[in-house]
Amino acid sequence: MELLRNCLHYGLHFVFPGLIAFWFFRSQWRRVWLLLLLTMLIDLDHLLATPIFDPNRCSINFHPLHTYVALTFYLLLLFFKKLRVIGIGLVLHIVTDALDCLWL
Repeated sequence: MELLRNCLHYGLHFVFPGLIAFWFFRSQWRRVWLLLLLTMLIDLDHLLATPIFDPNRCSINFHPLHTYVALTFYLLLLFFKKLRVIGIGLVLHIVTDALDCLWL
């Protein structure tokens, strides 16, 4: 079960953004995929936690960049064309981490 959880989690973090980039931004899919992957930098807030990584901890509302307040900001980014891809990546990241919390 742990293997399935990890495959789903990291697949949603790495593979799914690539598919979204290819399907919806075909002419620039490599650039968009890179931007979507760069949104994973919000995981730097894990460095503020002790321990830094805990497989049985839900990130949502635990880490500062994984809060509902932050999610509201990420959702607002979707309304600005130049920031939309970043907003998509950040929202996908939060959704992926929220799905991971269901396994706990």
